[in-house]
Amino acid sequence: MTKADEQGRDDAWEGVVTALSRGMLDGSNMYHFADVGLADGRPMRVRISRRLWKSLAVGDRIVKRSGSEPFRP
Repeated sequence: MTKADEQGRDDAWEGVVTALSRGMLDGSNMYHFADVGLADGRPMRVRISRRLWKSLAVGDRIVKRSGSEPFRP
């Protein structure tokens, strides 16, 4: 993933969760991620909140609107 591929707060997308993961990337904080297959076929990895991560399963739909955090509709 390059800097140009990173998602910003003003981006909007939707897709289906293909995998869930988590890790302590900096050694002290737990980060939660979802791999998402976008509607146009591109894969994307996004950082999500723990609360959302715990509510998702592979195959669930996830939506990100401009100016908000990703959510499960």
